[in-house]
Amino acid sequence: MKNYLMDMDGVIVRGSEPVPGAPEFIARLRDRGARFLVLTNNSIYAPRDLANRLRYLGIEVPDDAIYTSAIATARFLHSQRPNGTAYVIGEAGLTTALHDVGYVLTEHEPEYVVLGETTAYSFERITRGVRLILAGARFIATNPDANGPAEGGIAPATGAVAALIERATGVAPYYVGKPNPLMVRTALRTIDAHSEDTVMIGDRMDTDIIMGIESGLETILVLTGVTTGAAVARFPYQPTRVVESVADLEP
Repeated sequence: MKNYLMDMDGVIVRGSEPVPGAPEFIARLRDRGARFLVLTNNSIYAPRDLANRLRYLGIEVPDDAIYTSAIATARFLHSQRPNGTAYVIGEAGLTTALHDVGYVLTEHEPEYVVLGETTAYSFERITRGVRLILAGARFIATNPDANGPAEGGIAPATGAVAALIERATGVAPYYVGKPNPLMVRTALRTIDAHSEDTVMIGDRMDTDIIMGIESGLETILVLTGVTTGAAVARFPYQPTRVVESVADLEP
């Protein structure tokens, strides 16, 4: 039986609505005992919050089947420097993940400045982060997404603010989340799966699909999100399969 990693936005939800057929697809995975994780670069919310959001939309995903860039970032930092210190520009999803691996959050000579997504970037906190990086703190960002959907349209995301800090400091961040294959490798360990037996389902060629290919996974592009069918041929790499939506997949 195959294991499944899948993006959230554009794959099982679209804005504030479920993708038609997504609740049934997740139910089939659960009924058959398939191991799966929903991956998201969103670092604002903890898995419990995201699971509640999905449940409200009729999609039953357990808390432990949601893997965020905040969790991936925390695990990466724990592997690099256990029980370290960090200054965080972000929300509860990121601070909780760091606390869970034993990190101390501080403004006093932190080993890392960790940038995540937030709905209210503070110029004061960004300035503090810049000064700490200039003083020697290492710069980590949860993901490189330059923008993302918000109420009323597109809003700047982690990658855009990271670019501001990089320009101010001359220090480039290390991005942990998609499309870094590191996120896939840590996700596979989470469900005790191997790349040869795992499928990556995504709606973006430039994040989900390239990450899956570089990690040795079978890849499936769904056309319910960002990438259109006409755009697929323009990329120098191709998914294993292209389907209209997860409703067309039979685990």
